[in-house]
Amino acid sequence: MIPGLPNICGQEAEIHSVVCHNQPVFLSDTNLELKDVTSGFACALHMHQPTIPAGKNGELISNLQYMFEHQGEGDNHNAEVFASCYKRMGDFIPDLVQKGCNPRIMLDYSGNILWGFTQMGREDILTNLKRITCDPQYQPYVEWLGTMWSHAVVPSTPIPDIKLHIQAWQHQFAALFGMDALRRVKGFSPPEMHLPNHPDTLYEYIKALKECGYRWLLVQEHTVENLDGSGLSQKQKYIPNKLMARNSKGETISITALIKTQGSDTKLVAQMQPYYEAKSMGRQNIGDVSVPSIVCQIADGENGGVMMNEYPQALMKTYNEIKDAGGGKTGIVAFNGTEYLELIEVAGVKLEDFPTCQATNQHKIWKIVPPDSSTSEAVETAIKELQKTDHNFHVDGASWTNDLSWVKGYENVLEPMKQLSIAFHKKFGSNLTENPQVTEQSDYKQALLYNFLLQTSCFRYWGQGTWTDYAGRIYEKGIAIING
Repeated sequence: MIPGLPNICGQEAEIHSVVCHNQPVFLSDTNLELKDVTSGFACALHMHQPTIPAGKNGELISNLQYMFEHQGEGDNHNAEVFASCYKRMGDFIPDLVQKGCNPRIMLDYSGNILWGFTQMGREDILTNLKRITCDPQYQPYVEWLGTMWSHAVVPSTPIPDIKLHIQAWQHQFAALFGMDALRRVKGFSPPEMHLPNHPDTLYEYIKALKECGYRWLLVQEHTVENLDGSGLSQKQKYIPNKLMARNSKGETISITALIKTQGSDTKLVAQMQPYYEAKSMGRQNIGDVSVPSIVCQIADGENGGVMMNEYPQALMKTYNEIKDAGGGKTGIVAFNGTEYLELIEVAGVKLEDFPTCQATNQHKIWKIVPPDSSTSEAVETAIKELQKTDHNFHVDGASWTNDLSWVKGYENVLEPMKQLSIAFHKKFGSNLTENPQVTEQSDYKQALLYNFLLQTSCFRYWGQGTWTDYAGRIYEKGIAIING
């Protein structure tokens, strides 16, 4: 660690050796048997606070710290409530287990917020999280999901930075929870549930995920389509899919996708709706193998009164009901994503048995460009033609909502973001090839940090004003570091 900087780089080879394995991570500890399960559900909690240049002298601080220091602004009075939400699973899971329940939870914390806890000295939060992450008695119940370090939306992230974000989160996580905990992180949760649909971006994204040891990706239902352009069938949404990407050169790559069904309201998770949906479902076949259907959902773990206030009671009520119905191990049960995938694999399901999907709108491209004779020029020509003739077509990607764009109207953030990334790679790219140890140096880490921070989605979510001004300051500091 370099004082004042997060742990985001410098151990690439060691991290790679830890995460790139194919051994099961839940199978030896799970107390579930697939034959006893009718259907299941998997819930994830997403936690994020951006890093902003709003300290006393413009230094980088967590937005959570800013909330504590400016209680009179907006909803900042909720700062301690948010903090309690960030640590409460470290109390809930042990309590449920002690009461004989069989809970499951997937956790998605951005690199920003994990660094923020360290910056603020919130050891109470980190200690609670370490309890359910590192203590073997709780590991079967909790699964961490990887993500982009600085909550960057993938479709508009410069391609050379995608893998750097993924690796940076792995560094941050390992620094806090250890390499053994990182070895068990096999699922990936994209910020804003954003999936790129430009052929080359999606291909590089999946390639980076696989190179970083990830086995599966959580995707939003309406961000994908079948190869013929149709939407996913009702049954298809409740089993794993094979997400296939074809780049403009015609090369293909795929990764397992678990489908988050439509609906972005935190009420879905806060009121444990996935459990109630699973109660109306049963088993179905993947190939010749009968497996339980699985309902997947993710929501912010702190935002909104329902999540703040109603979630604890709904959580306890649900798991007590499951315990009374079948001990938490038969009938309707809770899964974690990797646990479910490992169980159905042992039952005989293979990746090639999954239905195949692709990013939305891609069928329109491949209808014009024959996949077996694709070129970059042909794909770009097809994209430009479709943009002229089809008002529903774009390659900005798709996310949990259709009424927000992370591109339109944000040229004053996107162009500096592009230029900072170019400057970063121009300075360090060749050195990195010749000398991988450059990632251990302070100037590299500082430049990488500011490059990441400018790509944080929050600077393109809250509209023009304070947040885009933050982006401007981050760009100026980042350029100064690189040029210095």
